[in-house]
Amino acid sequence: MAEYKIKDLENLTGIKSHTIRIWEKRYHILTPNRTDTKIRMYSDDELTHLLTVSMLNRNGIKISKIAELSQDDMNKLLWDIKVNKGPENSMDKLILALVSLDENLFKGTMNDLIEKFGLEKTFMDHLIPFLDRIGIMWLIGSINPSQEHFMSNLIRQKIISEIDKQPIPKAEKPSVMLYLPEHEWHEVSLLFYQFLLREKGIQTLYLGQSLPYKSLLESIDKLKPDAILSSWLTAVEEKFVVTYFKQLKKDRPKLKVFAGGAQIKSNSEALKGSIIQIQNITEIIDHLKES
Repeated sequence: MAEYKIKDLENLTGIKSHTIRIWEKRYHILTPNRTDTKIRMYSDDELTHLLTVSMLNRNGIKISKIAELSQDDMNKLLWDIKVNKGPENSMDKLILALVSLDENLFKGTMNDLIEKFGLEKTFMDHLIPFLDRIGIMWLIGSINPSQEHFMSNLIRQKIISEIDKQPIPKAEKPSVMLYLPEHEWHEVSLLFYQFLLREKGIQTLYLGQSLPYKSLLESIDKLKPDAILSSWLTAVEEKFVVTYFKQLKKDRPKLKVFAGGAQIKSNSEALKGSIIQIQNITEIIDHLKES
């Protein structure tokens, strides 16, 4: 079972630590354990309960009233909010779906957001902040690998489902080959770039996770893309990243090479001249037009 400090609860729920303390003292919303040094520590159940309280409060129910409700009454009111399509509850719903491994809640929330905003805006305005929250939870050790894999795969499935609805761009359009290097398995951002490129009418050739370098070169020679695009998130040494792209520049000097992710950003200075760092989809399209 995970344990959270009060600052962790603030980061995950968006409720200020000062407010949590007031709710705790005045309304007995939470009953944390305390360490020998008097630091409050909260459980998964208390995080879930605080998310429930937060969602009820944001939907107009006063905290004094919530404190008087039985758990059954809270659950009934929460159900009404779960089926409410308002985007203002989306972050709480997604966090709640993660903590409770609730696939129905996750899919329902995502479907409502995509129906209202489309995948691009949903990803930028809702999923990226949510993934940032997951990153916080991962760093503080409050989610385990099964929860992270559960949520990542649901997001992956949803993006693939949206890509499947798109028309396949014509062969005469510029083509971009998307792949992950052989140490890399985190493909959510790469799939999202495929969606955005196809949305703009760019032909994509998606090779997926952990592609060996030799296979990359063979694929380039066979498919002849106008550019390649990769995402680097898993921690690797700077020397490995820089050597990889310098070798690629030497082996295929005329090819446009786009790359993004945390490892690219942290090594951007050393990679100048070897790659085009991804900033946004418009820049990729502008570079392709220059070909």
